[in-house]
Formats: sequence, structure tokens, C-alpha cells
Amino acid sequence: MSVSMPGRQIQISGSGSFPFTDRDFREICSMLHEDAGIFLSDAKAPLVYSRLAKRLRALGLESFRDYCELVKSREGVDERQKMLAALTTNVTKFFREPHHFESLKKLVAERAGAVRKGARLRLWSAACSNGQEPFSMAMTVLSVMPDAADYDVRILATDIDPNMIAAGKAGVYDAEAMSAVPSSMRSRWFAPLEEGQKGPWIASEELSALIAFRELNLVGSWPFKGPFDAIFCRNVVIYFEEATQMKIWQRFIPMMARHARLYIGHSERVNGSASTELVIDGVTTYKLRGGEA
Repeated sequence: MSVSMPGRQIQISGSGSFPFTDRDFREICSMLHEDAGIFLSDAKAPLVYSRLAKRLRALGLESFRDYCELVKSREGVDERQKMLAALTTNVTKFFREPHHFESLKKLVAERAGAVRKGARLRLWSAACSNGQEPFSMAMTVLSVMPDAADYDVRILATDIDPNMIAAGKAGVYDAEAMSAVPSSMRSRWFAPLEEGQKGPWIASEELSALIAFRELNLVGSWPFKGPFDAIFCRNVVIYFEEATQMKIWQRFIPMMARHARLYIGHSERVNGSASTELVIDGVTTYKLRGGEA
């Protein structure tokens, strides 16, 4: 089928087509922007169609017009959340961007003495997806402080998608995902759910205990104060309009301890007023201007 867009046609392939108009696409984009701050260009129309067509089939609806009316209604609150989950990207990997974890390891080593004397250590995975990022952070902490659970060490893991939060809490990952975890860490902090090493693995209680998974919309309210010693916000701000990006970066600043690091995605850059308060401290790594080394 083809979707009529201003000035051009976008071809969408696939069986079992549903009527999908420019009006439907605009309304879905508007709701996504309102709920999550995410901006979709016209080029994303095929993606919207392919991901939401599954929801139409599951609900037994005949058109995207019917779907839009549902998710705008009071009765469609739950489905609107499912729409948001379907349209957000959850690409993740254990120890993705290894240089960030090397930097974090150094930071934890520098703070370990103070933590053992009573200081806090707080880390935040601000778009944690299914938990591979915060579990990588936890393993990094434990590689430096094997006794971290005995001290005031906590990792906050947040995501807008409740399905991802549930996956993180479960802490179960297939063999393909676990292949990115060094074998020494895998055998120390995870256990196979089945005999052998080919099936899924589950995070140990000791590892999971360091992490608190919470549902959070980055463009909504943040019900915590910090400060954090490290914030990972990678490959999520890129989906926001520039004005929203600038607000998010600025909101991180009062959440950062003087020695803190902010880790962002490889295709992202800090912009707006925050760029005057944050300085580069490595590849896609920032610290506060005038902050501790």
C-alpha cells in the first residue's frame, strides 16, 4: 500500500494492509511527541505503519483511524502506552561503547576510598532499555569494589517503556546477548537457567541488588534529587527535537556531583546552555566545567 504524504508518496510493503492516512500519521506523531518528546519525520511513516499494524491486528481494528480514536480516548489509556512502547527503539548491548566503562571504572576507583568511609556512590542509567546497560555498570563497579553491596552504592535504571523495566527486573538474557559479557564476569555474576551454556542466563541476586529499575519519562518530572557520580544517557536524546535536547542536557547539570561524568551516545553532542557548563572529558564523555579531575 502507499501512504499519502504532503507532496510525495511513501511506499509501504507488506500483506494485510490497513487504511493509513496523512492525518493518522500526524496524530500519532503528535501523541508521541506530547507523551515522550520524540520527534518523527515523514520518513518514519513506514516504521509507524509496520509497528502499529501489529497492534491493529491484535485489537481487531480495521483502520488507523479507528486506532487513533481509541488511543485518544479515556478507554485507550493502556493501549496508548503500548503504542509508545511499540514506537520507541530499544537497541542495547552489554558494555556498549567500552571506553565509557573504562572511564567509569577509573571514576569508581577514585571514589572507592571515600565510599568505604561512608560516602555515597550513585549512578544513573537514564534510558536503560532491558537492563544490559545498568548491569554492565554494576559489573564495572564490582570489578573495582567486590564488596560494593556492603556500602552505600546504588544504580538507578530508568526507562519510559514498562516492558523494558520488567525485563531489567527479571535479569534474564539469551546466549547472544551474553556473548558480549567477558567470560569471567559471566560466570561470576550470572547463572545459566538451564544445563550447559547455550540457554538463557539470569543475573545473580548480588548483582541485581545494586540496581533499582524504575519507569521514567525523561521529558516528565524526575522524582529524585541526586547528585549522581555518573549518568549514562546514550542514544535517546537523538530522537528529540533540538529544543528538547537542550532542556534535557541542562536538567542533568544540577544532578551531577562535582566529579561526575556524563556519558552520551556516539552520534550525540551536548548543545544549548549546557555546552557552556560541561566540557569534554573523553570520547562522548563530559564533566562539569571546573569540576574535579
